[in-house]
Amino acid sequence: MVNVTELRAGNYFVEDGNIYQVQDILLNKTAMRKMVAKVKVKNMRTGAMTEMAKNSGYMIETIRLDKRQMQYLYDTGDFLCFMDQETYEQIEISKDRLKWEIQFLKGDEVVDITSYEGEILGITLPAKVALKIVECEPAVRGDTVNAAKKEATLETGLKIKVPLFIDNGEEVLVRTDNAEYDGRA
Repeated sequence: MVNVTELRAGNYFVEDGNIYQVQDILLNKTAMRKMVAKVKVKNMRTGAMTEMAKNSGYMIETIRLDKRQMQYLYDTGDFLCFMDQETYEQIEISKDRLKWEIQFLKGDEVVDITSYEGEILGITLPAKVALKIVECEPAVRGDTVNAAKKEATLETGLKIKVPLFIDNGEEVLVRTDNAEYDGRA
């Protein structure tokens, strides 16, 4: 148990049966009032972002999440199958929990599986992934007034904007936090 004012970004805690990750914390102290901690948190089960305000002295139970590296194997339709590379244990995670992450997964990708007391909360992707372009518009000569970008479809079905010099069949690096082009692979 720690005081709410001791929380930092990246900490995990349990409150009312929910598991939260601290995104940001703002401490506010006025002249005749206790310090108030405004904590921006992410619910690890639902992915919802909320803000909580707690007075100084409020005690919170911090926790540690377990992370294991696992390899993405295949898609069963409703679930994605992952395998532990040391024990060869396989687990399935519902596609509903991984709506954002599925756009960056291709076969044999190694990711971190996050769990708490045996309950799987989600996966952590690398900062950038290399994906192959399967379809993109041809570059229009002289169309450089705007940011000189064209739309491309990647092997996972994700659509992103890429520079005009990128062609079909090339591999590009894509950021997993905002799904933007980052460079050639």
